[in-house]
Amino acid sequence: MPESNNQNFNHLKIHTQYSICEGAIKIDNLKDFCKEKKIPCLGISDTSNLCGALEFAENISKVGTQPIIGTQIYFRFEDTTGLLPLIALNENGYKKIIELSSRSYLENDALSDPHLDIKELLKDIEGVSLLSGTIQGLFGKLFEKGRLDEISKLYKSLSLKFNDNFYLEIQRHGDQNEIAFEKFNLEQSLKIKIPIIATNEVYYLTPDMHEAHDALTCIGSKSYVNEKNRIKYSNQHYFKSNEEMSKLFSDLPEALENNFNLPFKCNFRPQFSKPVLPNISSEKGGSADEILKKDSLDGLKEKFLKVFKIEENNLVTDDKFLKYKDRLDHELKIIIEMKYPSYFLIVSDYIKWAKNNDIPVGPGRGSGAGSLVAWCLSITDVDPIKFNLIFERFLNPDRVSMPDFDIDFCEEKRDLVFKYLTTKYKDSVAHIITFGKLKARMVIRDVGRVLGLPYGFVDSISKMIPFDPSRPQSLSQCIASEPRLQKLVNEDPRVKKLTDLSLKLEGLNRNVATHAAGVVIANQDLTRIVPVYKDINSDMLVVQYSMKYAELAGLVKIDSGWNW
Repeated sequence: MPESNNQNFNHLKIHTQYSICEGAIKIDNLKDFCKEKKIPCLGISDTSNLCGALEFAENISKVGTQPIIGTQIYFRFEDTTGLLPLIALNENGYKKIIELSSRSYLENDALSDPHLDIKELLKDIEGVSLLSGTIQGLFGKLFEKGRLDEISKLYKSLSLKFNDNFYLEIQRHGDQNEIAFEKFNLEQSLKIKIPIIATNEVYYLTPDMHEAHDALTCIGSKSYVNEKNRIKYSNQHYFKSNEEMSKLFSDLPEALENNFNLPFKCNFRPQFSKPVLPNISSEKGGSADEILKKDSLDGLKEKFLKVFKIEENNLVTDDKFLKYKDRLDHELKIIIEMKYPSYFLIVSDYIKWAKNNDIPVGPGRGSGAGSLVAWCLSITDVDPIKFNLIFERFLNPDRVSMPDFDIDFCEEKRDLVFKYLTTKYKDSVAHIITFGKLKARMVIRDVGRVLGLPYGFVDSISKMIPFDPSRPQSLSQCIASEPRLQKLVNEDPRVKKLTDLSLKLEGLNRNVATHAAGVVIANQDLTRIVPVYKDINSDMLVVQYSMKYAELAGLVKIDSGWNW
């Protein structure tokens, strides 16, 4: 094995905070870590989602680290379901794992955990590398059930399908049954001629995070630290150095060499994309530019008839109309040059539909009220010229982000608007995911619970932490500003442990939810562009990316209000 192999162990199994209550790594911290340690490449492998893929790729690329995009998806074999890691080798592979991740949610009912049948891995799988997973994964679970012959048959089938892109993982964390599983996999590797690869399941960056990570897993599983029958991980799931990994696998140079070489097969990372919108021209006939011009002018004429009581025949000589027409032409020129006609037409369409169906709609707020085109299209009810509002605050050639109309709908009927959008645009429209965080008060309460501390005791401590959403404070700031809490930290070992663990977990993702005000739309089936899942409380798709990264992926946020 080349000497360089000992210098560069590639961590392909990083679990960020998007592995909810499993990974304890924030991507910003990971970026800084990569910069400090000069990490050449790194692979993300979050459990059951690709929520952090674009954020991960963008951030660590900035510091010169090659991002490798992967995920772990639950697969079912007969009566057993477990995780298997997939790595995208190229753009086709990335699209494939997006598809599989999305389908694992969409093809199961609300009562079932997201999963796919393992037969899906025996279909078209070009551009993807498959790893055999950990002792807690699908094959690990089958191994613990003693179903060795079935594992061997599956290994053979997968090896034939993936060729040299299927690897048997060898991991050495000291977890239960790991040694026996390794022996079995080494035997299978020799027997079936499947390459082995050394990997390390990384849930946190440094060894001192082990206890906090253990508490985090208890938060996720709603268990207690002192429970015997719960998920437990060894203290070896940190980001180990090249020297540590080389020493750990010194007896398996082949496994290290395959680990070193795998990144050379990967030549893709997800990129930011320009906004893409449904083709309005096919719906109404003519180009979106021409439709926008016509609808805007027709709307202006209608406004003058209703608001200013001026008949259409008299408009050509009316000074006020000519003033408005000049402003309209100016705005249209900018909108068309910036290629946003479809955006204005889409927003106008669903707002008009809402108004025509007795759904109360707000008059419009924010900088969007400065657009005369928006007024003419009934997007807003505010005449910007009357109130001296400036269009360029909303949209100008120097603007780098998409325009955004702030529209408020009656809360009781806004679901009808969602339904209309879903009916019209089908699988091209979706909500946006959000992530509940372990904020100062919440993390104290959660950690206190899993440590088994009395409820009243933990409650009294959490109430010492100020709750002000307009001016949120970190836990360290709260401790520094509250003498009573400082006293307890210094005098009571229970409080010291509670706050120490809470400080390490603060800010991590705790749960997923759906953004009530975030809806995105694209020009095609979303699963071809971004990973999605389905909220159990709604029939509408939900994009796995946060709002920021959904927009950067090319999706257009069509509204941000949705409440009244």
